[in-house]
Amino acid sequence: MSKDNIMNTYGRFDVTFEKGIGSKIYDINGKEYIDFVSGVATNCLGHSHPAIIKAITEQSSKLMHISNYYWNTEHSKLAEILIKNSDHSKVFFCNSGTEAVEGALKVARKHGKLSGNLNKNILLYMDNSFHGRTFGALSVTGQPKYQNDFRPLISGVKEVKFNDIEDLKKNFDENVCGIIIEPIQGEGGINPADVKFLETARVLCDKFDALLIFDEIQCGMGRLGSLFAYKKFGVIPDVISIAKALGGGFPIGAFITNEKASKALVPGDHGSTFGGNPLGSAVGTAVLTELTDGGVIASIDEKSAYLKEKLNSLKDKYGVINEVKGMGLLIGISLKTSPKEFMNACFKNGLLVVTAGADVVRLLPPLNVTIPELDEALKLLEDVFKEITA
Repeated sequence: MSKDNIMNTYGRFDVTFEKGIGSKIYDINGKEYIDFVSGVATNCLGHSHPAIIKAITEQSSKLMHISNYYWNTEHSKLAEILIKNSDHSKVFFCNSGTEAVEGALKVARKHGKLSGNLNKNILLYMDNSFHGRTFGALSVTGQPKYQNDFRPLISGVKEVKFNDIEDLKKNFDENVCGIIIEPIQGEGGINPADVKFLETARVLCDKFDALLIFDEIQCGMGRLGSLFAYKKFGVIPDVISIAKALGGGFPIGAFITNEKASKALVPGDHGSTFGGNPLGSAVGTAVLTELTDGGVIASIDEKSAYLKEKLNSLKDKYGVINEVKGMGLLIGISLKTSPKEFMNACFKNGLLVVTAGADVVRLLPPLNVTIPELDEALKLLEDVFKEITA
């Protein structure tokens, strides 16, 4: 089986996977791994979950795709669940997180245009942030290593120091149309936003009639222990970008708006050929039903506390960990050793983890992971700590 026809855009491990069940995944040689990458926080119900298989099987036999010139039953169902569980009023469906960010940025720009102030087009973003790799999302990503080879990017953007209230105030004025923030920076190193910083952003947006956008693509959809991440911080944004876990592994994204923000876009302003298709929407509904009614989200806080306690014990025992950080089941281990080498050692031992930022390894287990499965992963982690401190 040739791999030469696939474009060289990822630093892939030398492994080919072919099946997975729950938190376990198996390569073509039958080797078992514990998957604590979960498609980078996407496979929130693990692999081959019965509810997802059922939704795909049943819906694919009825209707997979129609044009958005028409309504379909499934996107209406999914929208109703999202709005019922949020403080917002409208949903736009797309296919990925980057698309959800692009849509949110367009809402903010159009909102600025409608204000009557022709200069109200500035988008603020955070240093060390990550929002995607399309030109718009890349332009508000605060990491030059992703941007440099693709300049010039879009204009009308300004970087703000994350969690620096004074820098936020200094850059905010009547020409700002929107600000985009990850409640927890994922790719940047599992860095939570300070509540005071988010509260200040909310006050400034209200003062200057700008839109507060939360990028919850990695930290939302249950991962922090609430369906939406913003509920853990007590600050309500105007727009939320979601994706990843929304489909449990099936491609779907969305941005959600409150009443004020929803008025910005009118027919012709935005679109998505596959956005809100019946198949993706049916899967999203199945996933959210498991997360909410199925009790998955209700179990997150207990699992998070257990995992953090065990990791802090490893910190005390081996002296290789700087800090255990994050919320819910979005956990970062800041290391005194190379995170890439640590990740590779975990891989050899049969545990999949992924790096973030300069010194962090992320643990992103399925949200329905069991305590015994956490113990299995912790044992493999301890084996790696033993190896690197021997």
